[in-house]
Amino acid sequence: MGDVKNVHRIEVGISTSRNVRNDIIHDLNISDVSKVEVINVYTIEGGNLTREELNFLGKEVFSDPIVENFEIDQQLATVFPGSILEVGFKPGVTDNVGMTAVEAIKDAIGKDVKAVYSSKQYLLHGVEPKTAEIIAKDLIANQLIERWYIADGNSFSGFEIELPKVILDAEPVVNEINLNVSDAELEQISKEMVLALNLEEMKAIQQYFISVKDERLKHGMPINPTDVELECLAQTWSEHCCHKIFNAKIDYHEGDKQETIDSLFKTYIKKSTDIINSDYLVSVFKDNAGVIKFNEDYTFAMKVETHNSPTALDPYGGAITGIVGCNRDPAGTGKGFKLTFNTDVFCFASPFFKGEIPPRLFHPKRVLKGVHKGVIDGGNESGIPTVNGSLYFEDRYLGKPLVFVGTGGIAPASINNKPTHEKEALPGDYVVMVGGKIGADGIHGATFSSLEINEHSPATAVQIGAPIVQKKMLDFLLEARNQELFNAITDNGAGGLSSSIGEMGEEIGVRLDLDKAPLKYPGLMPWEILVSEAQERMSIAVPKDKIDAFMELSESFSVESTIVGSFNESKHFQLYYNNKLVGNLPMSFLHDGVPQKKMKGIWNKPTGTDPEFKEPSDYNVILKKMLGRLNICSKEDSILRKYDHEVQGTSIVKPFTGLFNDGPSDAAVQKPLFDSWEGIGVSHGLCPRYSDIDTYAMAANAIDEGVRNLVCVGTNPDYLAGLDNFCWAMGYDENDEIKYTGDLVRANKALFDVTTAYNLPCVSGKDSMRNDYRIGDTKVSVPPTLLYTVIGKLPDVRKAVTMDVKQENDLVYILGQTKKELGATEYLDEMKVNGFSVPEVHTKSAIERYRLVYKAIQEEMIQSAHDCSDGGLGVALAESAFAGGFGMEIDLAKVPIQENNHERMRNDYILFSESASRILVTIKPENQTKFEDLFKNTIYGCIGKVIGQNLKIKDNTEEDIIDTPIENLKEAWKATLLPLVEGG
Repeated sequence: MGDVKNVHRIEVGISTSRNVRNDIIHDLNISDVSKVEVINVYTIEGGNLTREELNFLGKEVFSDPIVENFEIDQQLATVFPGSILEVGFKPGVTDNVGMTAVEAIKDAIGKDVKAVYSSKQYLLHGVEPKTAEIIAKDLIANQLIERWYIADGNSFSGFEIELPKVILDAEPVVNEINLNVSDAELEQISKEMVLALNLEEMKAIQQYFISVKDERLKHGMPINPTDVELECLAQTWSEHCCHKIFNAKIDYHEGDKQETIDSLFKTYIKKSTDIINSDYLVSVFKDNAGVIKFNEDYTFAMKVETHNSPTALDPYGGAITGIVGCNRDPAGTGKGFKLTFNTDVFCFASPFFKGEIPPRLFHPKRVLKGVHKGVIDGGNESGIPTVNGSLYFEDRYLGKPLVFVGTGGIAPASINNKPTHEKEALPGDYVVMVGGKIGADGIHGATFSSLEINEHSPATAVQIGAPIVQKKMLDFLLEARNQELFNAITDNGAGGLSSSIGEMGEEIGVRLDLDKAPLKYPGLMPWEILVSEAQERMSIAVPKDKIDAFMELSESFSVESTIVGSFNESKHFQLYYNNKLVGNLPMSFLHDGVPQKKMKGIWNKPTGTDPEFKEPSDYNVILKKMLGRLNICSKEDSILRKYDHEVQGTSIVKPFTGLFNDGPSDAAVQKPLFDSWEGIGVSHGLCPRYSDIDTYAMAANAIDEGVRNLVCVGTNPDYLAGLDNFCWAMGYDENDEIKYTGDLVRANKALFDVTTAYNLPCVSGKDSMRNDYRIGDTKVSVPPTLLYTVIGKLPDVRKAVTMDVKQENDLVYILGQTKKELGATEYLDEMKVNGFSVPEVHTKSAIERYRLVYKAIQEEMIQSAHDCSDGGLGVALAESAFAGGFGMEIDLAKVPIQENNHERMRNDYILFSESASRILVTIKPENQTKFEDLFKNTIYGCIGKVIGQNLKIKDNTEEDIIDTPIENLKEAWKATLLPLVEGG
């Protein structure tokens, strides 16, 4: 063990890890490993700790004396046949365990230590050091953010102590960037500085600085922009922050039709909301989250974000940062909202992917496990329940996995008669940065997210969130809100201080003193301080007469707050370093100077016919196969049970329901106020496979699915709000971009048509473009994807309905018509054929049906309701049956279908068509007349009853084509992802 002054190591263990051993065997096909043991290591720097204090910490703080041992300044592991691997973070990477240990030491013995660095040792029995290197690189560690050391267990005598401290030798300087160069050199500057600006944008900046030459000289500024100014412009103008594609002017062609679209956002998304203009809308498209009226006394906010690019490089860090980052959006909306739930939706390649993994990417199984742990830590440690979500598997998500994270929150409508959804920084207010310190982590996150992943993708774009640190900060800010100690608040997310302060001061002007910002370590350049996306930070506008009270309250919560500037009336973003002006950008140019992007889009209707293939010979077998498909099967045991659904005690309809609480809920319902029975519902729709035929159908079905899911639990279809998250590829050449742009226009047209027909206003959204991967000749682009999240109001959560059947002899109804719509469905994929008849949404009949379902639920006619989506009616019947613990007897002849030339539809088409807007419900027999009278002007069918323990389905010849115990169906549904559990 190396001798480092005033540094001590406490090693704690030893525990056996069957999960890691199983992963080594199953994921890496390494069978030599006979056992894996784990030791937790804490390297403590500073504090001048005595031997007595170290022993106390080892026994009382770091170990469980009943099951663990510890050693101080010597190795706990003894010699053994195998290898020992120690893994810890690289310098500058957030170490949440280490930060918590610093606080624990302070609490335990009252001493401040400089730092604690956590690491883990893996004792790999039976493994040679060369094999241990493979295990480290391909399974246990992420070389982007972690370091590791390997020793031979046969002669192990301890590792040398090496502290992962950041040491930056360079003196902070501000550089001029000469833009008086050729076009090719401008493009090279953008590439080398990771600005993600195209030539037209670089030339706009070039011309601007030429035009203000004399003014800059008056202020002592160089003629050329500084690196601080150029980085600030690049962040503000990034696709991630200013949505250039959605605000572009598009020359669109569809068949013989041509039109010019001036901003997809204004033409379709915002225009739809403007037309609908629901009276419950409070704040839309102008803050960090959308806000609706919950009741007379409270408002509700929600935001859904994506964190795709960082997740591709570090699944755990990308996911945890995504969820805690999204938490800050409602927390930074208006004067701040109390967070009540999280949602998460993931799109990955198959965890059983067998192909070659391209450079810089991880196997999808490792991505899944890393993201899963990130969401667990981010949500559970923040005390926020995860109530809704899904996983979608498709191998085109190999290059960029999609990680959608959402957060909802509630706030009083007003405090002392001042609306809480309104905020305004005033001249003279201090700029206060609250929360974590600034480091190099997250630099170029905004611009990086605007690019495809390639061999030059920056490692510093990845951050790791600290949910416990953030929890303290958000608790403090809610109390500061209640005491009216600030005028405005916003999140330090993409772009860091550049984004948050630049936006807060947009209407008035602001001075930011970069040298006053607290840093994790010295040596950061001024531009790095400006755009770093280090986590757990908020920017606050605090009036001068309240600054003392604000700082005192901050200290009482052990939250760091620092004055870093002040708002003024300059109409400029004034950036100082050591009291010297290093950036001076007019707000008008910063926020409105980006040239409007000009694009071309073409959409051609696909041609073809549906395939001809044999009807299955055994429907019992095919139904089990359908239930076991990756996009239908249960994710409970393998993924979702590790999320906390119950914290805060407000969850009414949870992710799982039914007799054994393992049936798949359609949506979540919360009761956010303890003194009111009013509820909030949240759901989503996601249908990326339909994009292969028509992105209009993809978007329409996603929106319809989100609404349908909420209606199934009893949400009022006339009190909904939507959030659109577009994740798109743009390809690798001009023709690719034209095609994807045409697809994007089609999807936005669908959004406008469906939302206006449903009176469903969009209140917030986000786009993530250029989800492409290219290294060498390997190219992977995601399918065009729209996640559509829906929130809505339930007047009384006691009337909420779940999807599981409730009692024998209840009648089974299918609401809506089943058509031969099999294109891009799960069934055709199972049969390994392609189709073209993609499901269509008929909005007029659908919304009428949804309103009637809501009315029936309010009148307590409906026992259960379940939407028909992936896998169609057959899957919905099976899920409702085994979730409730009862079988069914179903007659397919009574299913309302769209007949073709008076020919009866094939049984497999009836069972597995994914026709939109259908709901499977059960009712008590005594309610039949009343129920059918309510739905008399709509298409419905009473198709059977709840009875027994088998799912029995007969066709129009009265022959039973399915007769299977529900326990066997559930077993097939649960079996697919069990290897992830068994393999760790």
